[in-house]
Amino acid sequence: QVQLVESGGGLVQAGGSLRLSCAASGDTFSRYVLGWFRQAPGKEREFVASISWNGDTTYYGDAVKGRFTISRDNAKNTMYLQMNSVKPEDTAVYYCNADSLVTASVLVKMAGDYWGQGTQVTVSS
Repeated sequence: QVQLVESGGGLVQAGGSLRLSCAASGDTFSRYVLGWFRQAPGKEREFVASISWNGDTTYYGDAVKGRFTISRDNAKNTMYLQMNSVKPEDTAVYYCNADSLVTASVLVKMAGDYWGQGTQVTVSS
């Protein structure tokens, strides 16, 4: 099974940018569709974005569409989330998610089986 480790979180001012990374190990990276989810204090977990195994297809949650970009580099076993024009409401713990048995569209409605430990993103106003 795959192991996932997020990095790149931190404190950023509103309107700024941040790039999160998710490094994978333990299995063939290209077998997995990948996604980002986030959870703010007191709120339910929220879908952010997902990407197909070869990177050709992506999906975004309405709250981040047009501001965030998901990508992957299968040669480096790494997925990315480029966050631009961030807002205070983007403050949350961001989690990397993976599954080898579903398509990227499924992650929009239901998280996959594998999770990273999360990375905190805090946007100041």
